[in-house]
Amino acid sequence: MTDLVIAHLYPDLLRTYGDRGNVVTLRKRAEWRGFGAEVAEVHRDEPLPPAARVVLIGGGSDRIQEVLGDDMRRRAGELREAIERDAVVLGICGGYQLLGHSYTAADGSSIEGLGLLDVTTGAGPGRIIGRVRARGTLDGESFELFGFENHGGRTTLGPDATPLARVPHGQGNNGTDGGEGAVQGGIVGTYLHGPVLPVNPAFADRLLARALAPVTGGEPLAPLDDRLEDAARREAAGLKR
Repeated sequence: MTDLVIAHLYPDLLRTYGDRGNVVTLRKRAEWRGFGAEVAEVHRDEPLPPAARVVLIGGGSDRIQEVLGDDMRRRAGELREAIERDAVVLGICGGYQLLGHSYTAADGSSIEGLGLLDVTTGAGPGRIIGRVRARGTLDGESFELFGFENHGGRTTLGPDATPLARVPHGQGNNGTDGGEGAVQGGIVGTYLHGPVLPVNPAFADRLLARALAPVTGGEPLAPLDDRLEDAARREAAGLKR
């Protein structure tokens, strides 16, 4: 029996920094708890599976975002339908930017986004690169969030979106306001790589709890032995063991 369908959008193109690892993490953490889970790879001109409870959109270059722009915009309706049935949409780096209103490149050209997330992005004077150690909040639960950021875009949140995390170490969305990522209903965006979910099990579990709510009735997920994940997180954060 399948309790969780994870739709991985454009796995052949949006795959910066091993974003497939995020899909594997969600699937395995569901299976380790006894849930049936499967991954559906969705390419251009292919529909989202109607049973998808998680949609993951990974990172890619400006050129790849431009190539995928038309296909992504055609998906706005089916993504809205997924959100209306309480599915989780996770956008990482380029995927995060595409979920917003627009991305303005360094040459002044603009890529229209889906407008599902109230954020706007424009290219900055240089790249934001480095390790990030932040404090994330999702569904009222707070957790440490570690990762690696490498992006030229500067993302500004509108009033309908709230930051996923606050960043005392790292530059986050734009290097100025201390925010990292964005949350708006069932949509979550982040710039963090690593990939981000294997080294941040608490973040992964908050997404899973949302996605599995129709099965669990909203009950908390059973805890897992995360000693390996904790060690990886400390390594990602550059902390001493």
